[in-house]
Amino acid sequence: MDLTAALRSRRLVAIVRGDNPQAALDTVLTLVDEDITLVEISLSGQDALDVIAEARAALGPDAPLGAGTVLTSGDARAVQRAGADFVVTPALCEGITTAKELGLPVLAGVMTPSEIVAGLRLGADALKLFPAAQAGGLEYLRALRGPFPEVRFVPVGGVDAGVARDCLAAGATAVGVGSPLIGDAAAGGSLEALRARARAFVKAVAETEGEPR
Repeated sequence: MDLTAALRSRRLVAIVRGDNPQAALDTVLTLVDEDITLVEISLSGQDALDVIAEARAALGPDAPLGAGTVLTSGDARAVQRAGADFVVTPALCEGITTAKELGLPVLAGVMTPSEIVAGLRLGADALKLFPAAQAGGLEYLRALRGPFPEVRFVPVGGVDAGVARDCLAAGATAVGVGSPLIGDAAAGGSLEALRARARAFVKAVAETEGEPR
């Protein structure tokens, strides 16, 4: 898949991790039904590889489907076998190199300028600015855009609908959202409440002014 084009087009990556595999799968399918079509299933969730495989079967071969918390070469190979077609890492790690060798695009986790440069050298397609809120949030993103105007940043961590709108307006290519969007749905919570949150995020993204980077 063309991850860069998908991030620029969709502008929102939903992060699903949960201790209930069926609820996690239902969460993924509900998000897609609500037009949040870039979804990352974290390997830190229970039976995550099975959830990825079942989501791939349910969504079909052409739907974008990501795997998160990919750290090792073994992780990268396992998520490809399960059906993921893009990889998300929390840091710079060997999973990036292996994923690229396998032909999987990568959203790589970084924080410092040195890590940004290293991530680009490793071939990351976009850079996950993590944990965004704890590192200064919007002002830090704006500061980074000075020396790195062409880098595709995706802030993750503490991003609610309002922060998502602000980050996108400040030059982020997309945002990654976990608990403010997912809530308790991946643990068996209300899917109707998830739908309401999903619609609020879709609306916030649609209201963002300016062209994506």
